[in-house]
Amino acid sequence: MDNLPTKIKPTTLPSPWVKGLRTALWLGAAVLLSQNLAFSSEAAKVVPAPASDEQVAAGDHSETAVLAGGCFWGVQGVFQHVRGVTNVVSGYSGGNRDTAQYNRVSEGDTGHAESVQITYDPTQVTYGKLLQIFFSVAHDPTELNRQGPDSGTQYRSAVFPANDMQRKVAQAYVAQLDHGKVFSSQVATKVEPLRGFYPAESYHQNFLTRNPSYPYIVVNDLPKIDDLKRLFPDMYRAQPVLAKADAR
Repeated sequence: MDNLPTKIKPTTLPSPWVKGLRTALWLGAAVLLSQNLAFSSEAAKVVPAPASDEQVAAGDHSETAVLAGGCFWGVQGVFQHVRGVTNVVSGYSGGNRDTAQYNRVSEGDTGHAESVQITYDPTQVTYGKLLQIFFSVAHDPTELNRQGPDSGTQYRSAVFPANDMQRKVAQAYVAQLDHGKVFSSQVATKVEPLRGFYPAESYHQNFLTRNPSYPYIVVNDLPKIDDLKRLFPDMYRAQPVLAKADAR
């Protein structure tokens, strides 16, 4: 996290934020923007939909999906604007409960990835459609153990299936994208067992919505919202659904 603009660990980010720190970050963002520096190697684009998707059962019910695509601020922000999504919580997945804290996960050796848990109505948006949006605009699936300015296994691209159906759809979709050479590089996304999902601290929840002028958000995440609106206009909702969770 030595690059600017990037995330600031909570121990260095008192509330209210120090004006001098914010100014320095803004200056860093301005330099990057003026240089037109692109961290991602893959531009956002609509990738083909999954050849196979879930069979939606009749009746009112909700399902959950857990995805990891780098910093959870932006991934949460994207899916909060997707029609049919009813809740998106930032958190940690891939490791144990006792290491699911931001400072500990940031060390990169817990097995956790910064993740989001998406609750959705499958009659409005299917699991396959969520994955299509994930691979199209939410992150760069070709980057290994990093996203944009952030590096480490905690920023890896991963899908954590909640059941056998999700596992089969996700595995088939990754293979489909690779075999179709949809991206210039091989897909780095791994389909991993869901060992648990642990909500992140409260200051991480709804971070993009609450801090739209934060330099890291401006440079790395707001363009994803624009891409969602541009590439998936039928799935875009202007009013984000805010996280409802007993975050720590």
